Amino acid sequence: MSRPERGMQFAKNIRVIDWLKTEVLDQISNLFKGLHHANQNMIIDSLSSLLVTIYVLARRMGLPFRELDQAVTTKLREHVSEGHQLEQWYGDLSTLDEYITKR
Repeated sequence: MSRPERGMQFAKNIRVIDWLKTEVLDQISNLFKGLHHANQNMIIDSLSSLLVTIYVLARRMGLPFRELDQAVTTKLREHVSEGHQLEQWYGDLSTLDEYITKR
């Protein structure tokens, strides 16, 4: 790839990253709207779109999906061992860690 082509790719990647950042904000906004209206379909749609956008954003920034998954698992285990309130109250973090590990 020639220098001008690399420059174009770099600029395009920066634009895509910026667009993905706005998508994250848009999906958070949609999530809040879904929560406000108690609309389960809207909540599921915005949460799933948010997850997809985050994975693609990570990839555009040069992070493999597997590395992101491993970081999430590490973070969950850190929170469990540190006695995070969500773990103490509901066991959510160890349940999520178990789910991720089994799939």
